[in-house]
Amino acid sequence: MRRVLLTLLLPLLLPTYKATGQPRPTDFIQELWYKKGVVYNLDVKVFQDSDGDGVGDFNGLTRRLDYLSDLGVTVLWLAPFQPSPNQDDGYDISDFYGIDARLGTQADLRNFIQQAKKRGIRVVMDLVVNHTSSQHPWFQQARRNKESPYRSWYVWSQQRPRDWNKGMIFPGVQHETWSYDSLAGAYFYHRFYRFQPDLNAQNPAVQAELRNVVRHWLALGIDGFRLDAVPFFIEVPGTSVNNPDLQFDLLMWLRQFIQWQKGDALLLGETNVAPKENKQYFGQYGEGMQMMFNFYVNQFLFYALATGDVGTLEKALEATRDVPTTAQWAFFLRNHDEIDLGRLSKRQREAVYARMGPDKNMQLYERGIRRRLAPMLANPAQLRMAYSLLFALPGTPVLRYGEEIGMGDDLRLKERLAIRTPMQWLAGPNGGFTTARQPIRPPIQQGPYRYANVNVTAQRQDSASLLTHIRRLIRLRKQYPEIGQGVWQLRKSHSPHVLILASEGPNRTVVTVHNFSPHPQTIRGLFEGARGARGIGINGKTGPSPIDKTGDIQLPGYGYGWFTIEPKTNPVPPDGKSTSGRATPTGRGR
Repeated sequence: MRRVLLTLLLPLLLPTYKATGQPRPTDFIQELWYKKGVVYNLDVKVFQDSDGDGVGDFNGLTRRLDYLSDLGVTVLWLAPFQPSPNQDDGYDISDFYGIDARLGTQADLRNFIQQAKKRGIRVVMDLVVNHTSSQHPWFQQARRNKESPYRSWYVWSQQRPRDWNKGMIFPGVQHETWSYDSLAGAYFYHRFYRFQPDLNAQNPAVQAELRNVVRHWLALGIDGFRLDAVPFFIEVPGTSVNNPDLQFDLLMWLRQFIQWQKGDALLLGETNVAPKENKQYFGQYGEGMQMMFNFYVNQFLFYALATGDVGTLEKALEATRDVPTTAQWAFFLRNHDEIDLGRLSKRQREAVYARMGPDKNMQLYERGIRRRLAPMLANPAQLRMAYSLLFALPGTPVLRYGEEIGMGDDLRLKERLAIRTPMQWLAGPNGGFTTARQPIRPPIQQGPYRYANVNVTAQRQDSASLLTHIRRLIRLRKQYPEIGQGVWQLRKSHSPHVLILASEGPNRTVVTVHNFSPHPQTIRGLFEGARGARGIGINGKTGPSPIDKTGDIQLPGYGYGWFTIEPKTNPVPPDGKSTSGRATPTGRGR
């Protein structure tokens, strides 16, 4: 009954939902903080150590809040910080209510959240409820006693299922999804590693416990959750492992409960699904998750970066266009996992491998690459263009810690740990992360991306650094909220290498142009008749300047430009008709 009432009432409570899924230009300024945010993802234990024990902590993170505020971050997304055996870098949680003692106390967390909010920064945490650690007391009681109430909190089978070796999340490393427990005398289900048994979210007792977990962290000041492994959280046990039934009501229920506790709290989903499934996760009227990561576009973005061809990227953007008015995509370049290329064809995937991860040691799980962005692209001009594009995409931008300075990777480390090395603050010992002789994880000390070369201190003093570039991009994005909140369209460039996005707001249109080719490109007639078109200076040296009235654009290799069209001018021509003359964007790549 509650679901029925919610479905009936939401069309009256939410803003008008158009058939296209996009807001009218006059709707885009609604107060939805997650649509205006810049998200920064970090792991507390490798960000800043304050007490010299070799492990990052909340006090260290608090000391770095001024840096994050100056960068322009408005939302911090924290990786798991609860107690854990750390067999999966903290994603194997053994206490959902606690804090890893190495990272600090509850008082330290409260102080951090308070100090973040003083700087206008919200805090979102990982909500990992698809599974627990096998060392969690719940699982230990479940395996020891068939009569334990916790037995039904997990998924068991007396006989080994026929699909016991199907549906692994980590193929090539993980070999089964059903493992035998000799103490329990039964097989238990685990989508992830063997030491991460799946919770049975269909169990009302598990749902009640999840409500308690959510209530606990919201009461401490958390502003929302990044929901881990969403499709597997809502999977119905006992159905096909390759094509399971999904209980989407769980998402609607979770969103509703979270907002009962805190009206503007965010639910951000890790949902790597096909475009046709997106609406089920967002909800028809936006009653599901407010935000999801756009993995689909991310995969074709890397194909475009590898080949210089933007055709499939344009199709991916169009395929994920339609979302409810209150919903929002989260766009990213690199996250804390491998670059997942599983939705590309074998030929497309091989093209990305050849350009960005040719060695087997650079590849992972038979589908991805375990490298950071800077060493993958190598070309500084392409790297800067890629970040310009990130802040031009029609959603909320998400940065991974260290990406703003172009940190590298350590391929000697296991699996995804290669891209989870400590933050590099300065050229001194351990990159300024810790004074300990034995850090929790070795900082990068060798090669071109070693902390002596790549660090915050040096880049803050360099007006031409990547850090300065990204800082300016963040400020530029905040000046033009039409991007991510307005109505966006792709424009024809008549070049297979140039992506043009136009975002229309109530008072102006913002147009961004990005060249994925190392060779110069000419875009003719883009601003023909748009007398109010102006280039936006983003290099720190020039302000807005008029566009030549003929509207041609010259882009260097990996060049880019941001432009505005003011009111009472003709709209951007959809066909980019050719004409004579040129205009050069002041914000192009250099």
